[in-house]
Amino acid sequence: MEEAVKLFGGRSSPFSCRVECALKLKGVKYEFIKEDLSNKSELLLQYNPVHKKIPVLVHGGKPIVESLIILEYIDEMWPDRHPILPKDPYERSKARFWTKFMETKESTFWSLIFATEETKEKIVNENVEVLKTLEEHALGDKRFFGGDDIGFMDLAIGTGIHWMKVIEDIKQVKLFETCNRL
Repeated sequence: MEEAVKLFGGRSSPFSCRVECALKLKGVKYEFIKEDLSNKSELLLQYNPVHKKIPVLVHGGKPIVESLIILEYIDEMWPDRHPILPKDPYERSKARFWTKFMETKESTFWSLIFATEETKEKIVNENVEVLKTLEEHALGDKRFFGGDDIGFMDLAIGTGIHWMKVIEDIKQVKLFETCNRL
C-alpha cells in the first residue's frame, strides 16, 4: 500500500503544475490541496516554514519543498515508472544545467511585463536570444528536451510557457515566432 501523497499548490502556478504533471506521468495518486496565497493555511506554514510558498509535496507525512527538488524526489521515489531525469549521469547533468540556465533567465521574461515602449524591443531581443540558445543547444534535433519522452526540462521549462504566451498577448510582441520549434 502506497503512503498518502498530498500536493499543496495553486492552479495558476507553473511551479505547482510541474509537480502535478510529474505525478501524473508517474501514475501517482495524490490529493491536491489548493492554497490561497493571500491567506496561507496553517498546514502550508507548518510544512514550509522557511519560504512559506507552494508547491509542497507531502509524502507519508514528510514535506518536500521547491518544485525542482520535488521533481527529483518523485523520480527517485517511483523509479519504475516514466523516468523524469535521464539515467546517464552526463545527460542528467545537462538537464540540470539547462534548467538552471532557464531559471537564471526567468527575470528576463518577466521584465517584459514592465517594459516601456522605449525598452520593449531590447527586452524582446534578449528573450528571443535566450529561446534560440535553448532551442539550438538544449533541444537540438529532439522532440522533447528529454529526447522521445517528456522529462525534467520539459516539466521545468514547459509549464511556464503559457505565461510567456500571456505576456506576448499583453505586450503585443512575438517571442516564439522567431524560434523554429519552441
